[in-house]
Amino acid sequence: MIDLSRSGDVFVLRMENGENRFGPDFMDAFNSALDEVEKAEGPKALVTTGSGKFYSNGLDLDYMMGDGAGDPNGYLARVLGIMERVLFFPAITVAAMNGHAFGAGAQTALGHDYRVMRSQRVFFCMPEVPMRVELHPGMTAIIQARLPKQTAHEVIVTGTRYGADLALEKKIVDYAL
Repeated sequence: MIDLSRSGDVFVLRMENGENRFGPDFMDAFNSALDEVEKAEGPKALVTTGSGKFYSNGLDLDYMMGDGAGDPNGYLARVLGIMERVLFFPAITVAAMNGHAFGAGAQTALGHDYRVMRSQRVFFCMPEVPMRVELHPGMTAIIQARLPKQTAHEVIVTGTRYGADLALEKKIVDYAL
């Protein structure tokens, strides 16, 4: 589900769970990996990446409609907790977006210090608008804090799918490869 490796001072957290949606087990494993990196002595950096065609597709909608339906606020608090940990992580962080970053996955990527996006067949998107779902205020705040004002507005209200070149132009990512 989560593979954590280390090469010198650089830790690589690879999400390896299909679409890498934020289900309870996935979040437990993600947090455990972050704990391990935090405890490591000396200088360090953290790179997060996905596997296959997904960086992360965000919220686990199946869980939210099933077992998690009884506590949506608790579930969202856990997802926001992951974003907060990444945003304030005590090391340089890089989101290496190998694949699609949608919704909470896109917001988690925004929490990193730097974002790198593969140029072919990869999209960054906030799909809530076409889905007619409101963003949690905490999710809106991370977008507004990390993106230029006009870009943040566009990301939040249009549901645009940004390929690497457009994401670079709009300053959503720092590098496109």
